[in-house]
Amino acid sequence: MNEPDQALYTETIHTFLTLYRYLRRYSCEMQSQGLSGRKIAALRYLLEAGARSIGQLRDYLYINDSSTSELVTQLEQAGYITRVRSSADNRVVLVTLTSTGKEVAQSVPLGGIPLLRERLKTLPPERLALIHTALSELKELLGIADES
Repeated sequence: MNEPDQALYTETIHTFLTLYRYLRRYSCEMQSQGLSGRKIAALRYLLEAGARSIGQLRDYLYINDSSTSELVTQLEQAGYITRVRSSADNRVVLVTLTSTGKEVAQSVPLGGIPLLRERLKTLPPERLALIHTALSELKELLGIADES
């Protein structure tokens, strides 16, 4: 590898490790407060979108049914959300924020994946496409299969 290529390689690894360490640091900080990035993302989604079905929450978080059920149970036990039957369709369970949940969603420091979710929404499509391509290539390099 020639010197310019070595410098680019080194800077690329440094950038990736900086991102990785930031995400771990934020995750540890939130875990120390009893929250995970997933819980924060769920609370912020419900704050922004209002009452949602468990399926809609699952789709937003890109997790499976059992993980969603466990998450909803944990948030409910913490007093952040309530489950109510839809008045339009009694088979549908809606998840809504409690006043405590709203307070937490509004006050928790936004960082990590929840911040990334917020900021990616604001990008023009061409920048978002570049990031998507780069992340897809990283997945491929690491041999990561798509989750089902």
